[in-house]
Amino acid sequence: MCAGAHRGRDPRHRLRRSPLGEAQLESGHLTVRDVLGLEPMAAWKPEVAACPGRLDRPVRWLHVAEATDVAVMLSGGEMVLTTGVLLAGDERRQVEYVESMQRAEAAAVVLGLGRAFRTTPEAMRRAAERCRVPLIVLHRPAPFTRLTEEVHARLLHGRFDALDLSDRMTTALTALNLSGVPLQRLLDEISAYSGGPAVVVNLAHRVLASAGERTALGDLLRDWDLVSRQVAALLGNGPVTLGPDGWVVARLEARGRQWGHLVLFGRPGTAGTARVIGARAAEALALHRLLGERGRGWEEQAAEALLTDLASGTARPEELLPRVRAAGLPTGRRTFVPVVFRPRGKVADLRELVERVLAEEGTAALAARIGPDAVAVLLSLPPDGDPEAELHRLAVRVHERLAARGVAAVAGAGFGCAVLDELHRSFLEAVHVADAALASPPAGPLARLRDVRLRGLVRLLRDDPELQSFIERELGPLLDRPELLELLRGYLSSGRNKSLTAQEQHISRPALYRRLQCIEALLGIDLDDLEQLTSLYVALLAHDAQRGP
Repeated sequence: MCAGAHRGRDPRHRLRRSPLGEAQLESGHLTVRDVLGLEPMAAWKPEVAACPGRLDRPVRWLHVAEATDVAVMLSGGEMVLTTGVLLAGDERRQVEYVESMQRAEAAAVVLGLGRAFRTTPEAMRRAAERCRVPLIVLHRPAPFTRLTEEVHARLLHGRFDALDLSDRMTTALTALNLSGVPLQRLLDEISAYSGGPAVVVNLAHRVLASAGERTALGDLLRDWDLVSRQVAALLGNGPVTLGPDGWVVARLEARGRQWGHLVLFGRPGTAGTARVIGARAAEALALHRLLGERGRGWEEQAAEALLTDLASGTARPEELLPRVRAAGLPTGRRTFVPVVFRPRGKVADLRELVERVLAEEGTAALAARIGPDAVAVLLSLPPDGDPEAELHRLAVRVHERLAARGVAAVAGAGFGCAVLDELHRSFLEAVHVADAALASPPAGPLARLRDVRLRGLVRLLRDDPELQSFIERELGPLLDRPELLELLRGYLSSGRNKSLTAQEQHISRPALYRRLQCIEALLGIDLDDLEQLTSLYVALLAHDAQRGP
């Protein structure tokens, strides 16, 4: 039975131009509709006599032939042009001809009227409908050579452009990978090729990295819950899936394992161009994953990028909420608290250890390494809980895990933030408290600014240029005499106990007296003056803070 119902001759099923127009014709990927929409076709008055709903079939080539057994020379996807001179007067041969086109998977048959047929042969039309092979008749004489030249030129030119784009992307992205760029830099380049925002997500559709124009990207991340569901609905079985509004979803995998997806929003050009960009970008991201950035995974890099931006204050205020929400952290009526862990020994997997504790506690948080040996954690705590109790429990669990390895650590926390705009100051406080706690460990498992007192305040102000001037004024002559500076530090740390200082410095008491007198002379002070002594102590704390991590 025929697959489509007979629609009759009047009104005629005239060709509609492809909505992609000339851009698609230049891409190397044409459909039957595209070919029939070319300018020369209008003069030949094409009529879709059968299967008007099958005009979006891809055309790989045009083939002009009058032989009745032309199907044996086809490999699929050809658009066959004929005048039908060897088919006239024989309906059985006409039907067999169309059936052979179906077996050869021809894209369509174009029959030029006038030489063998004055009107559309009904036997061919019925067979075409039954075999689901589009049949187009031309009502005016058509020079097939002109059409084949134009279509073949477009196909070859488009395929060359696609190959050129593929080669340029592969070369550029591979060079970036081999130079060791971070994921963000690679994604920036991919976004430039795609002409719109680019987002890398894991299999749970949590955003790992994003790139693109700030406004467009911000709009996407702001509604990411909705966008991610739409992306999930697009996922297909192929490596690259095209969606509406120019969306491209590329599967990210290597060694048979899938890690996530790359989503491009607003592709330039055509479907063929989009597939090339999606495929080459996915390959580059897979290579980046295999090469690894110091062995780190994308999830860790994503968390580090977000926490770094929050701590440094470089993220724009309007970007904070969408990025935090897209990273998977709850944001509604939450209290955000940053915590920094600093071990006193080497712990290669400190971040993994902290994340295991967070998972066991069921605490919503992001963790990332900062510097060579510290880990920062951003906690998102519910409004009905006890933030202090949760922070204390987390710190205790981390300390216990480290103690089992024979490693001690300090933990510094910032203040709780109801809004993300405050996180910059709170992160700075947590970092400085952890630094100060290294030099003066607190009594409990978690240090706050109040616990590190003057040392914490000094470390909080250590980047202030006025503090540097203060250090120069108070300690200037000793900065080039490290042995005297160390002796002064020991003297003040011992509570000005001369016997203990001499013992710790491994010198005699007369030698200690001479060196203290030398310090007084160089600085022009009296070490028995408590105000001057306090000023020296603060300057030493500031000097230590500036030399610290």
